[in-house]
Amino acid sequence: MARWEEVLDEIVRTRRRALVGYAYLLTGDVTEAEDLVQDALFRTFRRGRAATDFALAESYVRRAVLSGFLDGTRRRRRWDGVRHLLAPPDPADRVEPVVEARVDVVEALGALAPRERACVVLRHFSDLTVRDVAERLSLSEGTVKRYLSDANAKLAARLGPLRVADDDLPVTPPVRGTAPSAPGGAR
Repeated sequence: MARWEEVLDEIVRTRRRALVGYAYLLTGDVTEAEDLVQDALFRTFRRGRAATDFALAESYVRRAVLSGFLDGTRRRRRWDGVRHLLAPPDPADRVEPVVEARVDVVEALGALAPRERACVVLRHFSDLTVRDVAERLSLSEGTVKRYLSDANAKLAARLGPLRVADDDLPVTPPVRGTAPSAPGGAR
């Protein structure tokens, strides 16, 4: 077995779930995420001479997932612009989506523009610095900051403010030998 085959086998066995999770955050759909990872693995290892280092090969696959997501988004947008010229409108397109009382993070991410979503996922899920995100997406740091700012505002609008339950607040016990004071300093 060639070294690249061993690396591919190890990535599929040990990192597939994490790669699909990464792709899921980008796409918001499990099936599409699995397809995106499969395509990325194929593109990375198709010539049989891909990276023979595990960490480097995984980074190539992650980059291919991100590129595939952005390319697919561009293609879908272009297709959506001309699809109506080729076929009658689909009745399912006219059905209003059911609005749920609770919006989860994946749905909120789905409302972001593709570049905003990619910036948020790379910055917060992959824990990259703004500089690293800019390098991965071939953007300036200022552009990445703008995308992150816009995305954070949209996410906050959809998800609401972060609320902490009273049960989650840390409780500091009184110092031994003293009674807890009443509000306003009265005892």
